Amino acid sequence: MTTDTPAPSETAPEPGMIKADLLAGLFFILLGLAIFYGAWTMDRLEVRRIHPMTVPGLVPGMLAIALTLCGTILSFRSLRTPASGGWQQLSGAVLSSAAARAATVMLLALIYTLGLVGTLPFWAATGLFVFAFIMVFECWLSEPRKPWLKSLLWASGLAVATATVVTLVFERAFLVRLP
Repeated sequence: MTTDTPAPSETAPEPGMIKADLLAGLFFILLGLAIFYGAWTMDRLEVRRIHPMTVPGLVPGMLAIALTLCGTILSFRSLRTPASGGWQQLSGAVLSSAAARAATVMLLALIYTLGLVGTLPFWAATGLFVFAFIMVFECWLSEPRKPWLKSLLWASGLAVATATVVTLVFERAFLVRLP
């Protein structure tokens, strides 16, 4: 007689992932506390007779509390789960190609938000970001790598289309003033 329950090895998380959960949980706790501090210290706009339920820091503060709570749950769960050899497995995962791709995404996003937006017009910053993202991930980080000229044409067309659509949607539909 067979059972449909999976073997224990199929359901148990890897020790490296348990340690990754611990580090991620601690990161989310710190990030949530920092966001909550920023939300708490925002101007309340009492001088303008703003209702307390519509103050600028209310939603970010509630989201920060939720983020801190989720980080705490993740950290406690990983602390309660046995993970022998987890730190060694975590170091192998951090140095993997998937981790390099994730770090590249974060680097490109930081360059876009902290360097390009505000320095260039929004449409140009967005187009440049989309172009660079496609070129990096198709010509440099993909296996097998795509032909350079084909990717250049595809990235250029998609960058122009994305920059145009995103800019028009934010300016016309959402009435947001873009930098």
